[in-house]
Amino acid sequence: MFRTNPSREFQPETVNIEDLVPQDHLLRKINETIDFSFIAEKCRPLYCQDNGRPCIDPVMLFKMLLIGYLYG
Repeated sequence: MFRTNPSREFQPETVNIEDLVPQDHLLRKINETIDFSFIAEKCRPLYCQDNGRPCIDPVMLFKMLLIGYLYG
């Protein structure tokens, strides 16, 4: 007879992202060295302040493009 153990299927697991990335990783060094806050200020006039849906953070989008470029 086939059975599964339902009590183990949906047990939540807490994961700390800081523990997954080594302290000497390239992306940590880039994040510590470069201040990406200028991107938000450059993009602020391009977004409407009072209507439309909330935007995705432009800094996050830029970082995703940078990671894509670095890791191809």
